[in-house]
Amino acid sequence: MFDRGENRYPRWVLKGISGAMTHFFSTIGGRILVLVGMVILLNVAGMVAFYTDNQEKNILKHHEASMKRTAGAISQGLQAVMLRGYADIAQAYAEGLRKVPEMEDFRIMRIDGNEAFQDNKTIESVNKRLGDEEFQDRETVREIRVLAKDDHHLEQVVKERLQAVYYHQENGEEKLTFLLPILAEKPCHRCHGQQEPVRGVLKLTTPLSSVREAIQNSRSQAMIILVGSILGSLLMVGVLIRWSLVRHIKRVTTAMEGVAQGDFSQQIPVMGLLELARMAESFNAMTLEIVRGYSRLNEEQNKLTTIIRSAREAIIVTNAAGEVVLVNPAAERILEKTSEEIVASGFFAVVDDPAYIQSFIERSGAGVPDTLVYKSRVLNFYAATIRNAQGQPIGSSILIRDITEEKRLEDALRTMSYTDKLTSLYNRRRMEELLEKEYGRARRYSLFLSVLFFDVDHFKKFNDTYGHDLGDKVLEVIGRVVKNHFRTVDHSCRYGGEEFCIILTDTDEAGAFMAADRFRQRLQDTDIQGGIHVTCSIGVVTFPGAVCEGWEAFLKLADNALYEAKRQGRNRVLQWHPGMTAKKV
Repeated sequence: MFDRGENRYPRWVLKGISGAMTHFFSTIGGRILVLVGMVILLNVAGMVAFYTDNQEKNILKHHEASMKRTAGAISQGLQAVMLRGYADIAQAYAEGLRKVPEMEDFRIMRIDGNEAFQDNKTIESVNKRLGDEEFQDRETVREIRVLAKDDHHLEQVVKERLQAVYYHQENGEEKLTFLLPILAEKPCHRCHGQQEPVRGVLKLTTPLSSVREAIQNSRSQAMIILVGSILGSLLMVGVLIRWSLVRHIKRVTTAMEGVAQGDFSQQIPVMGLLELARMAESFNAMTLEIVRGYSRLNEEQNKLTTIIRSAREAIIVTNAAGEVVLVNPAAERILEKTSEEIVASGFFAVVDDPAYIQSFIERSGAGVPDTLVYKSRVLNFYAATIRNAQGQPIGSSILIRDITEEKRLEDALRTMSYTDKLTSLYNRRRMEELLEKEYGRARRYSLFLSVLFFDVDHFKKFNDTYGHDLGDKVLEVIGRVVKNHFRTVDHSCRYGGEEFCIILTDTDEAGAFMAADRFRQRLQDTDIQGGIHVTCSIGVVTFPGAVCEGWEAFLKLADNALYEAKRQGRNRVLQWHPGMTAKKV
């Protein structure tokens, strides 16, 4: 449950703390509180640092002043003793001062840095000056060096006759030392003379451990004040931020969450700071506009839904992931699939040809047939990618229109426009189109092409004798015989009146002549009505036996052969040859 090593807390505790901290720093209140806390920390830390620094200086200054006063009093007391000639008392006085707790060291030195009252130099000098042995020599003599003779503090005191104060480290401990000059006053001249204005130097050393402890206590107090001030300030700022800002922002956030969930009735009271009031006003205006926009959008969506569902064209739409999200009833009817089947099979399987739809979309329909036959229906197909305003794809759509009936009507109309009503053969306009096409193809690829041009013998006389109704009957029978006799690849046409033209593709002269003569015989044997028969005369022309500039001239040669057949007695087939001339009979 617990991590090994330095981590002694459960992972879930650390995870919870981390999550709480992340949530705190991700909130506006938390970030403002952190920023304000940093400002307060910097300000208070600066104030505390300034205060502790001044406090430290004041403590040191106060301690130094106190020690100066103590040193001055000691110096005055010592001089008083010395002026009365009690040198041995002065030495005892100095040794007693060393026992004072705040006095680590007290020395009376000569100006050369040696401790006084430890030898007989001064006694001998004074006795010699006085001319008698007023002072007795010491039994124990020793030389104790306190300061070096060239110590700059000692030299400064002797030279300037002013006290010196300095801090120094000794055995790793900070100490404060005072050097005070013992001036040779007038009463001292009797024993010591006037040559040396400074008779000696007092050295007073005190440790600074108690001072540093006081400073440390001051710093600790300052740190407590710093932490307390920051925590108190943060608490107060946090309460103020929550009361004046965060609660209003939370109100806006709650309202926005309600709008996001579809509750557009959310409104925020306009109150608080100017910026928050404006935010509330803007939010309320935004929600009202959203409600209006949503209402308009809903109306337009209803209109669009009605249009899509009532459209006769199949409409299928996908989302950005390619999933089918819309199938209208027309799609089910045209494709003969349920919407569930269309959704399940997917967008590209709508007409059971994924490659076709993929190619259509990729090429935007360019070069791809937009008409296809699906389940006996002729469909007009269109597919495209739907893009947003930035040009990014957000879905695809298919539009399919059933044009089966249109195609049927179109074919019927085309047939009607190309077909002679009486004979059911191609009319003259279609004949001209086909002959132009086939003659051009024959010349381009050097293919055989034959044309039969024929009419009914004595047709005018037949009409006069039997009437036009029977004449129409003759033309109707000829149309039926032509359809039954010639190939499906041949083009059978009514040129006009009783004249007909048969275009035989890939047929040479012999084949054309044989087909024409058999037709002539078949027509002659056909009973029109009640034993009535008719005959025809046929002119034949074949490419490349006959080469002309155009199809009109080619047809004219067949017409010439027809006239020649009539001139030779009718009811016969005549092949065109270069020496043939045309003369109407």
